[in-house]
Amino acid sequence: MRFVRVITGMLLLVIGIPALFAGGGLWLVTRHADPGGAFAARFETVRTPGHAVVVTDLDRLLRREAPFARGAQTRLRLDARTPDGPAFVGLAPTAEVRRWLESAPYASVRRVALARGPLPVRTDPAVPAAAPTAGAALTPLGLPFWVREGVGTLEWSADELGSESMSLVVMRPDGRADLSLDLRAELRAGWVGPVTWGLLAAGVLLVACAVLLLLRPPRPREVVFVVEPDQVPVLAGRLGVTSLSGLSARDSRPAPPLPALRQLAPVGSGAAEWPRSATGAEPTRPVTLADLDAPARLPRPPEVALSLAWPPAGAEPTARPVPTD
Repeated sequence: MRFVRVITGMLLLVIGIPALFAGGGLWLVTRHADPGGAFAARFETVRTPGHAVVVTDLDRLLRREAPFARGAQTRLRLDARTPDGPAFVGLAPTAEVRRWLESAPYASVRRVALARGPLPVRTDPAVPAAAPTAGAALTPLGLPFWVREGVGTLEWSADELGSESMSLVVMRPDGRADLSLDLRAELRAGWVGPVTWGLLAAGVLLVACAVLLLLRPPRPREVVFVVEPDQVPVLAGRLGVTSLSGLSARDSRPAPPLPALRQLAPVGSGAAEWPRSATGAEPTRPVTLADLDAPARLPRPPEVALSLAWPPAGAEPTARPVPTD
C-alpha cells in the first residue's frame, strides 16, 4: 500500500502543478483586461493604393495567429477608421468577395503578429487592375452577399462563421482607392474567468491530496502471536494485559511446586549479610554499590586483649605441691 500511495501522489503532482501554472498564467492575463472584461489591441496603420484590405480566410488566420479567439463564448469586434471618417467593414463568403473584387486592386492580409504595442500587419501588395476599371469606384453598401456589415464597427463570434470560408473586407464607404486604415480590435472571452478559477482550484486540490498521500505516516503493523493454548496465560502475564486470560482454559490441576533453592548456612560468629544460593547467582543481589539501600555491614571480629610484657603481670599464684609420705 505504501508503494501505491507514492505512485498516486506523484501522478497527482504531475497533474496538479501544471494546472496551477496554467491557472496562474490565465490570472495574470486577466489583469490586462479592461473593467468590462474585454482585451483590446491596436494595429499598425495599414496603407494600400488599392480599394480595400481583405482577410481572405478569416478562420484560418485566427487559427494560426490567435486560436483562443475561436473558442465558444468568444466575440470579436473590429473598429476601422480612415482619415475621412469611419470605414466600411463587411463579412462575406470568400467566393463572393473574390468575384466582386476581381476587377479592382486590393491588399491581402498575410499575417497579424501578436506583440507588445501596436500589432504589426503583414499584407501582400495590391495588384493593379485592368485599364478600363482602374479608376472605377466600388460601393460596398447594400450588396446582398454580406453576412455581416457595418460602418466603423463590426462585431461577430466564431460560431457565426460556420464551416464556410469567410472573408473580411475593410474599405471606404464610397469605395475609393488610396486607402489608409486605423484598426482596433477587441476580444471578449466569457470562458477565461471560469477556466482560470477552475484550474487554480483543481491544482490546489490535487497538490494538497498529493502532499497528504506522500507525507502520511505509515500505520503500525499488527503483531500476531501464535502460541499453544496453555501458554496464553503466560504470554498475557509477560505482556502485562489481562484480555488474553479468557482465550484459553486454564488447567484445573494445581501446578507442581518449584523446588526450593538450597541456601548456604553461614559459619562463624558473624551473621551473613546475604544468604547465597548453592546453585546459580543470587537474583536479588545488587549490581553496584549505588543499588544498596544501606551500606553493607561486615561482621566484627571478637575482642581480644593482647599484652607484650614478660613475665605477665598479675599472674595468678599457683598452689604449692602437697607433699606425700
